[in-house]
Parts: sequence; structure tokens; C-alpha cells
Amino acid sequence: MKAKELKSLNEADLHVKMIELKKDMMKINAQIAIGTIPKSPGKIKEIRRTIAKILTIRKLKGGSKKE
Repeated sequence: MKAKELKSLNEADLHVKMIELKKDMMKINAQIAIGTIPKSPGKIKEIRRTIAKILTIRKLKGGSKKE
């Protein structure tokens, strides 16, 4: 997701998006731990960056602390 799109979301939507991304990340990490190759290895990098963008935007908006 682009930073511009994330900035337009409110605090509650950012929180929901963060939870969703963390769940996706856990699924991918579980696949890696089992030994299967994820369908899209580049997705890991994209998810990590999006989570970082969300945390940055929440911090700039004066939102809640890091989870």
C-alpha cells in the first residue's frame, strides 16, 4: 500500500490494517518454518515495509504506541 493511501485512513482503520498484515506475516513465516516455499517471496518484504509505514504514520499523527 502506498503511504498516501495509508495517510487517508483514520486511526481505527490503520489499527485493523496492521492486525491484518501481522496475521498475513505469521502465515508466511509459518510456511517458511515448515519448509514450504511461499507463493510470493516478495510479499514478505512488502508486508514488513507496509507495517513500518503504518507505525510511522501513527507516530506522526500522535496515535497510540507501537504494538
